[in-house]
Amino acid sequence: MPAPVDAQGGKLYHFFFVRAACHHRVELEPGVVPGAFEAIGRFKAGEIDEGELRELEMRACPGPGSCQGMYTANTMACLTEAMGLSLPGCATAPAVAAEKLRIAQESGERAVALVREGLAARAVAGAAAFSNAVRADMALGGSTNTVLHLPAIAHEAGVDLPLGIFDRLSRSTPHIAEMLPSGRWCLEDLHRAGGIPAVLSVLGGMIVESPTVGGRGIREIARSGVVRDSEVIRPLEKAHSPEGGIAILRGNIAPDGAVVKQSAVKPALRRFEGRAAVFDGEEQAMKAVMAGRIGPGTVIVVRYEGPKGGPGMREMLSLTAAIVGLGLADDVALVTDGRFSGGTQGPCVGHVSPEAMEGGPIALVRDGDRIGIDMPGRTLGVAVGERELSARRRAWKPPAPKAAGGYLARYARSVTSASTGAICV
Repeated sequence: MPAPVDAQGGKLYHFFFVRAACHHRVELEPGVVPGAFEAIGRFKAGEIDEGELRELEMRACPGPGSCQGMYTANTMACLTEAMGLSLPGCATAPAVAAEKLRIAQESGERAVALVREGLAARAVAGAAAFSNAVRADMALGGSTNTVLHLPAIAHEAGVDLPLGIFDRLSRSTPHIAEMLPSGRWCLEDLHRAGGIPAVLSVLGGMIVESPTVGGRGIREIARSGVVRDSEVIRPLEKAHSPEGGIAILRGNIAPDGAVVKQSAVKPALRRFEGRAAVFDGEEQAMKAVMAGRIGPGTVIVVRYEGPKGGPGMREMLSLTAAIVGLGLADDVALVTDGRFSGGTQGPCVGHVSPEAMEGGPIALVRDGDRIGIDMPGRTLGVAVGERELSARRRAWKPPAPKAAGGYLARYARSVTSASTGAICV
C-alpha cells in the first residue's frame, strides 16, 4: 500500500499505523512519541478512553531508531554531522534502511583509519565546528538540550562556547526546516530532501571551513549538498523565520540566562504575562496540573530541578505533554531551572540560571507574582522590586539536598550551572 499523503503533500508514514489501529478516532500529532505523552492529558480531559490510551502507548515506537522528529537524539545526530564528527548522511538515514548499514560499515573503516593517522576528535572539533553546529541547530529548530550538550562537549574539546553565541547566531540564522514537533516534517523527510549536506548548502557562507572525519572539508560537503525538496529545506528567502529556533532570555529571574525553543511557540504566545504558580519540584506541578488547579493566565514555575537541585536536571516531557493534552498549551507558560524534552511545545522556558539550589532569583518567586516572558525582546522577569527581592533573599534558606550521599551527592557538589553546560569541575 502506498504511503498516505496529507493535504500539503507530506507523507504520513509515521502516523498511518496509529490511525489504523485506533479506529481513526485518535491521532498522534505532531509526533507519535510526544503524542503518546499528550494522550495522558487527553485521557484526563475525557477525549479518549483507557483502551485508546493503552493502544497509543503500545504503538508509539513501531521499530528501531530514535523518535522521528527533531527531538534531542536526532538534533544531536544532525549537529554531530554538521561538526564533521560523523559521515555525510549518518544523521538522517533511517535506522531500517540498507543505507544505514553501509554508513555503519564505512564509519568503522574510517575509525580505524583515523587511529592509524593519529587523528583524534579534537582535531575536528574546533571552534569552527561548534559554530557550524550552532548554525545548523538554529536552521533546523533543534532541541533546547543542545544548549547543554554543545557547551559540555566544547569544554572537553578545550573550546570556549558561551551561552551568548547561541543567541548571536540565532539572530542571524534563518529557520529553514520546520521539523516535528514545531512543524510537520520528520527525519525521513529531511533525509529525502537532501539531509544535512543540503541544509549546509543553503546556509552557504554562514558555514566556516573545518575538517571532518571523512577527510573532506565541511564547505566541500556543503557545496556537494543538493536540496531535493525545497518545501522541507527552504531557501533563505523563503525561510519560516529570519531567526533560528532557539532564543536566550535574561532578566531578574535569569541573570545568567534561560533557554526557549521559540520555533515551537506560536507567534502570539512569544510574549506572555501571567501570575506565578510556584512548585518546588516537578511532581508537585504535575499533581496540580492533573487535578485541574492550573487555570489560564498562569506561569507555572518549577524549581529545584536544575543540575544541583535535581540533581541531574530531569527533563519535563510528562508535565509539558500533560499541559498540551489538557488543552492548556495556549493559556499557560512554564518557567523552570530544569530542562525539557526535544518534544516540548509552547511557551516553556528552561535552564534558568543561576538555579534555585544555588540561591538564584527563581528561588525567590512566590505564588501570585507577575511574570513576563518576551522572546522577541529576549527578556524574562518578575514584577517585583529589587528591595523586595533582597528581603526575600535574606530570608531564603536552601532546602535539604534530595541526594544525601553517594554519587548523586558528589555530582551535585561539583556540577556547574546549566548556563555553562552543567559540567563537573
